[in-house]
Amino acid sequence: MVRMSAEERRESVIRAATNEFARGGYHGTSTEAIAQRVGVSQPYLFRLFPGKKAIFLAVAERCVEDTIRTFEQAAEGLHGEEALHAMANAYTKVIAEHPEQLLMQMQMYVAVGAAEKEGDHEFGTAVRDGWMRLWETVHLPLGADVNETTTFMAYGMLVNCLVAMGFPPEHRVWEGLYPSARATGRLEH
Repeated sequence: MVRMSAEERRESVIRAATNEFARGGYHGTSTEAIAQRVGVSQPYLFRLFPGKKAIFLAVAERCVEDTIRTFEQAAEGLHGEEALHAMANAYTKVIAEHPEQLLMQMQMYVAVGAAEKEGDHEFGTAVRDGWMRLWETVHLPLGADVNETTTFMAYGMLVNCLVAMGFPPEHRVWEGLYPSARATGRLEH
């Protein structure tokens, strides 16, 4: 049996923690559950990450980076409306195929509110920085138009909410969205 390097093990923790945090949120997920999913002990988990918060922030960063990469690849060489529809199509495909990405995004936003109420501003800073990187990623392909960028991001949050709540693609709530922003499948619960 080949042993995993610490970096490979960190990657497996991030993948496992994505699924755990996506379903249970920050407060509802134990490091024990993450360690079990990965197949390591909690002490080993804490050799890879200094604590639960560090794991959550690593997962949040990965979630943002994956979404940025999705938008960048979809919009490559495109501008304006073509870029908008390419990014929307790519994003709806990702959340249909990897619903844990969508749920993790939603958990990130909830974690910020809870942490800020407790006086912890690190979550908020990290998540807001990621949000701004997402915003900048779509801003240029959309012609550096603040209104277009804001509308695109607003539609994205609406899509996130509708999919997270389980509205089927044929439901009338999707009718007002441009076709490329409509969900193509159900989120598996």
